[in-house]
Amino acid sequence: MSISFRQAKFVTSAFELSQLLPDAGAEVAFAGRSNAGKSSAINCLTRQKNLCKTSKTPGRTQLINFFEVDPQCHLVDLPGYGFAKVSKQLRNHWNLVLSTFLLQRKALRGLVIVVDIRRGISDLDRALIEMMDNTVPLHILLTKSDKLGRNAVHKVVAATQAQLIGPDQSVSTLSIQTGQGLELLEQRCGEWLTLP
Repeated sequence: MSISFRQAKFVTSAFELSQLLPDAGAEVAFAGRSNAGKSSAINCLTRQKNLCKTSKTPGRTQLINFFEVDPQCHLVDLPGYGFAKVSKQLRNHWNLVLSTFLLQRKALRGLVIVVDIRRGISDLDRALIEMMDNTVPLHILLTKSDKLGRNAVHKVVAATQAQLIGPDQSVSTLSIQTGQGLELLEQRCGEWLTLP
């Protein structure tokens, strides 16, 4: 079965764990620092400009957003982390909801961690990789790759690969502007969503 990401449509948003879709089928989640380009990456993957709301203001995604690719397969846009202008109470709420979702969700087949290539893997990204502890396959997606020269891109990719800690972890780049790297992202997400 091949997945057609172009058909993706918004299904629901969740603020509390009780509002999540039933834990069934297959899901690929997108996580990352605020403003790393998560929502833009999902829009690029689905070739829909406005499927996910994007903003130049960090912290725009504040809910867990589910997008149906087919009735059994979903993409999940998680709230960005590391955004300072959120109350401590809300930050604690999100830490609990996100860690529970990421560590206990049976439908979760893979996690894409979106990283701005100009910043590289941050301490928060590293903490997330360590928290996952190889429980699900991970893919580090280095976005905004058109902002750096070719040599600089190769250096960041090599440095990122050196930080991966499991057999099911990989890295690739993506330029939203040119579409460079989109096929690899499609392939990775497609593999995860069609796992038996």
